[in-house]
Amino acid sequence: MNKFFSLVLAAVLGAALTWAVVSFTGKKTTGEMVPVGTQEKVPVTLASDMKVYAPQVLPDFMEAANRSINAVVHIMTQYQRQTSMYDYFFNWRDFFGEPDDRSDGPSYMGSGSGVIIAEDGYIVTNNHVVEGADKIQVVLNDKRTYDATIIGTDPSTDLALIQIRESGLPYITFGNSDELQIGEWVLAVGNPFNLTSTVTAGIVSAKARNINILQTPDGTSAIESFIQTDAAVNRGNSGGALVNTKGELVGINAAIASGTGYYSGYSFAIPANLVKKVVMDLREYGEVQRALLGVSIRDVDSELASNLGMKEIIGVYVAGVTDNGSAKAAGVESGDVIIRIDNKPVNSTSELLEQVGQKRPGEQVDLVVNRKNQEKSFRLTLKNKAGTMDIVQKQSGADADVLLGATFEPVKSTEKERLGLSYGLQVARLQKGKLSEAGVREGFIILRIDKQPIRSTTDLQTALDDASNGILIEGVYPNGLRAYYGVGW
Repeated sequence: MNKFFSLVLAAVLGAALTWAVVSFTGKKTTGEMVPVGTQEKVPVTLASDMKVYAPQVLPDFMEAANRSINAVVHIMTQYQRQTSMYDYFFNWRDFFGEPDDRSDGPSYMGSGSGVIIAEDGYIVTNNHVVEGADKIQVVLNDKRTYDATIIGTDPSTDLALIQIRESGLPYITFGNSDELQIGEWVLAVGNPFNLTSTVTAGIVSAKARNINILQTPDGTSAIESFIQTDAAVNRGNSGGALVNTKGELVGINAAIASGTGYYSGYSFAIPANLVKKVVMDLREYGEVQRALLGVSIRDVDSELASNLGMKEIIGVYVAGVTDNGSAKAAGVESGDVIIRIDNKPVNSTSELLEQVGQKRPGEQVDLVVNRKNQEKSFRLTLKNKAGTMDIVQKQSGADADVLLGATFEPVKSTEKERLGLSYGLQVARLQKGKLSEAGVREGFIILRIDKQPIRSTTDLQTALDDASNGILIEGVYPNGLRAYYGVGW
């Protein structure tokens, strides 16, 4: 009993003590504590007192997708393929006297994407999507199909401009890729694995990436200044659109970083500002008007910066200047470090090449260089490869009939049907000239020159204009005998 009263007394005294403390301090003890030596409140969140937070809101991609999806097309290409290197020079079926049931060699198909940039059917894509194609077909998002022709190509940027005969088409407007920020949301629109109208989302992971994948046939410098994203891009996306959340074109998808050929984290797109300039040149002149600074350059690394006594590792080092170039004429010297162009900082060769690649010969740029730790400014008037400021027009060489010493005519329908051909250009009459010297006889049907299909005298003239030191002619005689001729200039 005494024990019971002791417990009751303890409880009463504890309650009284608690009431006295609360009354004296004016503090409630639930949810708050007063640390020793201070009168400041320190909030304490209990496990049972968790607040409910609103979910993170992502950008709305629907508007951008709706604006772009109908302007991205599926490009299907057809190629004639030789089975080995020897097939370029002779057909083993002819050697054994066996009939050839091929129209003009086995064919294979390619697939890619393109972006309509004008309502009258102009479409931009990658050069590697259409290069060497015998036939190009474009399928719109509404499944309409058209044959396309190549307006011009630029291997140095991996861009090509093609056109279909149609009007009133949906198209994408160009955005400003220079304003694109790392971390900004973008959409990749294309046709991977022949799955038309596919949209994926990601962010800009980096800019001005040089991944050393472009090679130019004339040995000129390729312009690689890719936008890197983590939007999923796969085979078939090449030539498709990279758009911002406004639905503006900020890049043309071109490559992926992968050891398997499939998407594994990063994809690369050609900046829209560079695309816009190349497309305008191809549309207006048929040739890209390439402006040059007239310098040889390299990136600045820590060792070079130390040797130059630079305080920061920035800029692009000028290893040499061209005698007839715009840089030397303006006063730029070997050993200078370019740190800004048109008031934009440059910290890599790819950044510098991208900015210059947006210019034409005759236009001016402002350079700021670091020369022995002092900034110097120069205004350069850009020149072309020939050291002039002239616009380079697509030139036609000598007429085909004069150069080759022959007259040509289309292959008759009955002849094509009998030989299983879908196209070709026949040598009607021979005179003294390159063809007769090579051993070509009258009646020979030209199918390809340098692997490009020859369907007309226009194709023939174009092939001769593009040739430098000579051509390889492939074709067939009316008796079915295939022949190959090398013709030098």
